[in-house]
Amino acid sequence: MTTVRLPLFPLNSVLFPGLVLPLNVFEERYRALMRDLLKTPEDEPRRFAVVAIRDGHEVAPSAPGMPDPTALPQHGPTAGFGPDPAEAFHAVGCIADAATIRERADGTFEVLATGTTRVRLLSVDTSGAFLTAELEELPEEQGDEAGALAEGVLRAFRQYQKRLAGARERSLSTGADLPDEPAVVSYLVAAAVMLDTPTKQRLLQAPDTASRLRDELKLLRSETAIIRSLPSLPAAELTRGPTSLN
Repeated sequence: MTTVRLPLFPLNSVLFPGLVLPLNVFEERYRALMRDLLKTPEDEPRRFAVVAIRDGHEVAPSAPGMPDPTALPQHGPTAGFGPDPAEAFHAVGCIADAATIRERADGTFEVLATGTTRVRLLSVDTSGAFLTAELEELPEEQGDEAGALAEGVLRAFRQYQKRLAGARERSLSTGADLPDEPAVVSYLVAAAVMLDTPTKQRLLQAPDTASRLRDELKLLRSETAIIRSLPSLPAAELTRGPTSLN
């Protein structure tokens, strides 16, 4: 078992390997995390782990009035996550490699990172200025018939894109933009399809690529059928979803 200790960045969304993650960092605990990452030499990876926050848990308000107008902001690395932060997070996350960390004049950060490797959360350390975690790296197993399943998922994804493009009255990316390596296909589709966080989390922690692709094939057929039956649904409704302030 390969384990690693990394800074922890909880989000209200799921990061997949190979996908780009832009961040607007303004909470002090995460600003401290970025300042620490900047100490890493430029020729070494600046890595942190992203985990999705479980339903029912919210990031602490960073200023009065968010979201309760009478609430005062909480402070510290565990703010908003309860006495045992590990219980507030999904157990499987993804390592992010920060290619760009740019500090603004006001002390906030603009960050661009890319997901690299899935990890399982083993423990959370709350003793520092930001959360750190002991993580187990998870290998990506192919599983049975991953290649054939990937072809089926790509076909279904193209149909999904066509239906969605019709609903939005504009074209989306074409099939020429899509990869053909099964694991890459599985992660790209998981990130691109409009699904709620628990469903995306289920896809991230699938036991192997083939299992993820099978799940995606069912989801794509279901989502395409929904879009087909709601041709007049406004585009804003199709794309609306929760956003993360960090």
